[in-house]
Amino acid sequence: MINLISDTVTKPTPGMLAYMMKAEVGDDVFREDPSVNALQERVADMFGMEDSIFCPSGTMTNQIAIKLHTKALDEVICDIDSHIYQSEVGGYAFNSGIAITLIHGQNGKITSDQVQQNIKPGFDWQPISRLVVLENSCNKGGGSFYALDEIKPISELCRQKSLRIHMDGARLFNVLVETGEKPKDYGKYFDTISICMSKGLGAPIGSLLIGNKDQIKEARRFRKVMGGGMRQVGYLAAACDYALDHHIERLKLDNDRAKKIGAVLSEMPYVKLLKPVHTNIVIFELMDHIKDHEFISILKNHNILAVPFGGNTIRFVLHLDVTDNMINQVCDILPRLNTFFKND
Repeated sequence: MINLISDTVTKPTPGMLAYMMKAEVGDDVFREDPSVNALQERVADMFGMEDSIFCPSGTMTNQIAIKLHTKALDEVICDIDSHIYQSEVGGYAFNSGIAITLIHGQNGKITSDQVQQNIKPGFDWQPISRLVVLENSCNKGGGSFYALDEIKPISELCRQKSLRIHMDGARLFNVLVETGEKPKDYGKYFDTISICMSKGLGAPIGSLLIGNKDQIKEARRFRKVMGGGMRQVGYLAAACDYALDHHIERLKLDNDRAKKIGAVLSEMPYVKLLKPVHTNIVIFELMDHIKDHEFISILKNHNILAVPFGGNTIRFVLHLDVTDNMINQVCDILPRLNTFFKND
């Protein structure tokens, strides 16, 4: 089967597994796991920031960041397609007791003008605007991403208005291989940044939240209360370390393969709308007479796994377990599906 469900489905490579088994470990709750400590220091240095904390998931790092930057009755401002709104079970309300203001941006991206227009004036019947969250790349935006010159004015506005700014960088490295920018270029524009190691980078688990030392000290308490305190987790930290050494450059392959599939889909009569393909995610809307579950079933019969993505859309995600031969098979199969979806 060709699994395009997500880049979270990857399995550790043989090299990664061998590296994991050599890891030195200790009890991370007591800060005694040398592999975790080394990874946290490495990632903080990559982004030119002071410290970082290793967590089980990107949802946890995002939720900790929201908790760090807000208090009850505050609000977060973000795009309506943001992961923190769409895919984190309303955690901003459950964990932090805050409201949310949603901006209808362009494929998951918002502008400084839109942020400015949505900052509350401070009446006592309103939540206090406190935090802006950007997602780079944006999952539901089809892997769309902000360039630094788009981030800079939003960051400057946040500084002027005493707002905090967090980046959900779950797939940031897919962006970096496209733009040629460096992680340190991002560190100066955000109060905190979260990155995931278990997506395109191919580690089995793990995300990191990056910020200053005081923030990360407090983040350890929030991680613990959320049940994220881990023990001999250095084996997993080693997988992340290996991914940083071996799997960043190859992300360009995933992006290019996604664009190849997108080019085929753009010519298919059963596709009503294809979001622009910028990184490793392909999202397309089906024609009205075709149902997403029907399309998924037919794909599966042709040995392709994918997921419905809401609003009669389908998502493909490229990753390191997908080969060139698999891509060629997908590009051969997609035109043949026309026979199943003729609009009579």
